[in-house]
Amino acid sequence: MILEASNLSLRRNGSYLLKDVNWTINKGEHWSLLGLNGSGKTTLLNILNGYIWPTEGTISVLGNRFGTCDLGDLRKKIGWVSNSLQEKMPPTNNPLQIALSGVYASIGLYEEPSEDTIAKAVQLLTEFGCEEFIERNYNTLSQGEKQKVLIVRALMAEPDLLILDEPCTGLDLFAREQLLLMIQKVAEKEGGPTLIYVTHHVEEILPCFSHTLLLKAGEVFQKGQTDEVMTSATLSKFFGTSLQLEERRKRKWLSLV
Repeated sequence: MILEASNLSLRRNGSYLLKDVNWTINKGEHWSLLGLNGSGKTTLLNILNGYIWPTEGTISVLGNRFGTCDLGDLRKKIGWVSNSLQEKMPPTNNPLQIALSGVYASIGLYEEPSEDTIAKAVQLLTEFGCEEFIERNYNTLSQGEKQKVLIVRALMAEPDLLILDEPCTGLDLFAREQLLLMIQKVAEKEGGPTLIYVTHHVEEILPCFSHTLLLKAGEVFQKGQTDEVMTSATLSKFFGTSLQLEERRKRKWLSLV
């Protein structure tokens, strides 16, 4: 079991940020988490990583029940890529240094990696198309290039669970599609991590995401297999307006009716 959340709720100042969230992820499943801004996505992610404690309910991640495990050790098995992490990276480090820091879960590289570890980082950076800018300072990279490097950094630690928190935010069309292609490759890697992809854009949900959870106002609106959840009728109710869902090249695309 990758994730088992039971009746998760979080209250602040008398209001629910999350309410009665039940969510199970089995090994071999990749999930998308879809919700508008303010739906509770980031709050839920913080709970999954043990940074926020729920007011009610129980949660287990990678077989570790919160309250009975060392969260520090657990976090080493979870990769998390977000825009906020991007801003914390040392600006003058190059992509190789950034990738290597993932082995030590540090912001910046302060240890001397082995030759094998360096070779692994170079191999991953090359595999995912980062070799052309491997020697440039991180602060000179484009938004999309930075996100690629952060995903490689997360993979260096060989996580069992990789959370991608709106990784395409701020990217142009071409950079977005390049990054999504990389994510599809990560999902297809044998022995790779379980993915949770967080977004509020339906068209970013790739074919590899077999399951989808719709989160609205802190509550689970619907969850299950993506093809069953992602319908015109369901998404019209979810977003509160008439929508038409079309499928092109195994991706979903929304338009107003």
